[in-house]
Amino acid sequence: MTDLVQRLERAVPGGVDASTRRRAEYSSDASNYRVVPRVVVFPRHVDDVLAVVEVARTAGVALTARGGGTSVAGNAVGPGIVVDFSRHLRRVLDVDPGSASALVEPGAVLTSLQAAAAPHGLRFGPDPSTQARCTVGGMIGTNACGPRTVAHGTTADNVIELDWVDGTGRRFTAGRGLDPVPGLAALVGSELAVLRTELGRFGRQVSGYGLQHLLPERGGDLAKALTGTEGTCGLLLGARVRLVPVAPARALAVLGYPTMAAAADAVPSLLAHRPLAVEGLDRRLVGVVRRHRGRVPELPAGAGWLLVEVGGDDQAAALAAARAVAAGAGALETGVVGAGPEAAALWRIREDGAGLAGRTPAGAPAWPGWEDAAVPPERLGAYLRDFDALLAQHGLDGLLFGHFGDGCVHVRLDLPLAGAPQRLRPFLVDAARLVASHGGSLSGEHGDGRARGELLPLMYSPSAIALFERFKGLFDPHDLLNPGVVVRPAPVDEQLRRPAARPLLAVGGFGFAADDGDFTTAVHRCVGVGKCRADTSAAGGFICPSYLATRDEKDSTRGRARVLQELANGTLVDGGWRAAEVQDALDLCLSCKACGSDCPTGVDIATYKSEFLYRAYHGRFRPRRHYLLGRLPSWARLAGLAPRTVNGVLAIRPLRRALLRLGGLDPRRDVPRFAVPAFRRWWRRQPALPAGPAHRGPVLVWVDSFTDAFSPGAARAAVRVLTAAGYAVAVSAGEVCCALTWITTGQLDHAKTRLRRLLAAFEPHARAGTPIVGLEPSCTAVLRGDLVELLGDDPRAHAVAAATRTLAELLDGAGDWAAPDLAGTDVVAQPHCHQHATAGYDADLRVLRRTGAEVTAIAGCCGLAGNFGMEAGHYDVSVAVAENALLPALRSAPEAVLLADGFSCRTQADHLAGRRSVHLAQLLDPGADITRHR
Repeated sequence: MTDLVQRLERAVPGGVDASTRRRAEYSSDASNYRVVPRVVVFPRHVDDVLAVVEVARTAGVALTARGGGTSVAGNAVGPGIVVDFSRHLRRVLDVDPGSASALVEPGAVLTSLQAAAAPHGLRFGPDPSTQARCTVGGMIGTNACGPRTVAHGTTADNVIELDWVDGTGRRFTAGRGLDPVPGLAALVGSELAVLRTELGRFGRQVSGYGLQHLLPERGGDLAKALTGTEGTCGLLLGARVRLVPVAPARALAVLGYPTMAAAADAVPSLLAHRPLAVEGLDRRLVGVVRRHRGRVPELPAGAGWLLVEVGGDDQAAALAAARAVAAGAGALETGVVGAGPEAAALWRIREDGAGLAGRTPAGAPAWPGWEDAAVPPERLGAYLRDFDALLAQHGLDGLLFGHFGDGCVHVRLDLPLAGAPQRLRPFLVDAARLVASHGGSLSGEHGDGRARGELLPLMYSPSAIALFERFKGLFDPHDLLNPGVVVRPAPVDEQLRRPAARPLLAVGGFGFAADDGDFTTAVHRCVGVGKCRADTSAAGGFICPSYLATRDEKDSTRGRARVLQELANGTLVDGGWRAAEVQDALDLCLSCKACGSDCPTGVDIATYKSEFLYRAYHGRFRPRRHYLLGRLPSWARLAGLAPRTVNGVLAIRPLRRALLRLGGLDPRRDVPRFAVPAFRRWWRRQPALPAGPAHRGPVLVWVDSFTDAFSPGAARAAVRVLTAAGYAVAVSAGEVCCALTWITTGQLDHAKTRLRRLLAAFEPHARAGTPIVGLEPSCTAVLRGDLVELLGDDPRAHAVAAATRTLAELLDGAGDWAAPDLAGTDVVAQPHCHQHATAGYDADLRVLRRTGAEVTAIAGCCGLAGNFGMEAGHYDVSVAVAENALLPALRSAPEAVLLADGFSCRTQADHLAGRRSVHLAQLLDPGADITRHR
């Protein structure tokens, strides 16, 4: 091991990592499998890749190529060297509109290619749902597809040339022709019958190798044949790919059928319309999306739907084509939608469903392994009926959807991998036999990997299996490249990740009620789909800010979850709750909670981090910053006794910097000024609120610790706004703290004590039906989420959580509330991450639209995130996160009013950009002069 790492470090200086934490991060992809590598390499140049291949070849060590790590079949994990192309080799080198082609590095993310091609009216045809994080090299490795393959073909159909290095160290350009590889022409000539009869029978026959492309009548195309070989025949160094014209206009025909099988029966006739995509959706999947994401567009009557996308020279032609599809579809009910928000919302059902299918409707974990089988489209309806019967026979459930135009069906199943993994093999064998009986393919786009390689003899003859082995032997005679995949495959039930993890039952901290009270079950929500690695602009949402700043797997939601899973496994990360590897993995987590809403499988690293810190430091001394920032409300209350004196002391720069260092904080940070006076002190001196026509009933304004100590103006404005809106306003009495800072630092026993005090204060209001309006989004989020997770056995917690509102939610529900006229006012709004995760920002946007203001909402975290940006060692990442969204937005709108409800967001904007900001209550306050905030 030491010799291997030293040789690699000499070959690729600065790009080699054999640490336990790094190996844990790369021990899994998006599949069910866990294969711990010996070392991970991050090449910066093609020459680095060639050097790694030479080390692997001479040392006789297995070598696995990895792109975005989104492989669902276990194609991107290996026992030796794992080469991650996504970190550095991610450029689109050239787009040539004349030849309608592009030259890309293997780690280029598909959306980057699409963005580079778009100005020329071009795009890459295949577009899987992971396009915001999957790499073109990974797509070439698995012969990826996506919904528009029905029009544009698979990845293999769209490659022109591949810059390739094989297991012998031989580098060549693969394109048309068999000359670069000695013995290949003779192999093809000896196996013409197998190539013509068993391979390439229909478009989605992805299982095995696509060697039909080597036939002379198919052009003898080596590039296409190497596409889909899953890293077993070589490593990609670069690719020239074909681009297709973007349809000038598109429209959707939405078709409803009584069942999914009935929808599948209609597909062959619809293909005559030459659609761009034909996607299938199940009623239960739509229901799950509705429960998790809120409203979805109205769909035609039915229990199974087809979304049929067609193109045209203009919108009128596209709509006419969609109507023609609907007229002959034989559906129960149809709808036609032009390009725009409604069509985007319909596609979003499909996109969200791809992640939400990781749970059954009953909430049980659902796993890949048989998630992309395909049959010829004319056999799809019959296959689905037989597949339903097979699931019933095995007592399994899952949510169906897929690329029905290509006969490809996606489903994740509630296979009992934790408690009864022995049930996996019998099901997979029966499923493979079923799909083979329909003339189908075990995989329709994800490749075979470790999930299906062993099953290939149920689909192919011994002659075909021998052909695959001989083909691989020409490129990798010593079986070093991705061993155990496709050729001489590993058993499908070997090296499963979930069965190897120990239960870690809830004890004293969070309850993990949705995960059967088991921390291990919770962290295994991460199945590796990798949305946390996507660019915010491409994927939407706030996930994952630290990864966007560092582009390092360790700082992604997935990378952290993998290390936590290895904590549960206990063999690689063996330090338990005090493991340094876990401390390192969680260090740059902002606890922004965005993953809790944006991750399609519901991974919540902020909660897992809090639980880890609770267990790691329970009964032990903590870092100094936990005592300082973790108990900030207590210190703020003391500072409120003499705020002018405290502000004066902290204004002395050398003294402030020394105090920050002493407390484990970054001395480059400013310290927010304490209000003079704090809100509660000011409120006690005020006369009673004037009695008015409180026709809307009572409301309780909750003045949290941050608002009281630092932002009393927001509370005063909220009282005025709600009183003017017709509410009978009461203000929370005394200190009512949500314990947020105790929660984020894992001081959960103390947090529960404070939350019980809060329940005692708020439960009478909740029981009376009085809305509780939170002003600080992070505190409001505690009542909407953490409160029930920590005190779920207390019925008062559920009552208070249900009564809690944001100011915008309350006003949005007041239909005749007269919003102030802010027409002509430019507003840049920074949604707080915790609000994004728990309540969303839609109500705020609706309220702002009622004012007439021109609003630009920032899609990204501010980077301060409570404790995070203040702590020593986090400043540079905090600034980098701010540069992802907040700071560019402020620079582009220097005269706009900055709207930021979150104390952290306001602090960050003031510190890094010198911009003052306003709370929504202050913006809506009819007596306020908002121009002073510009």
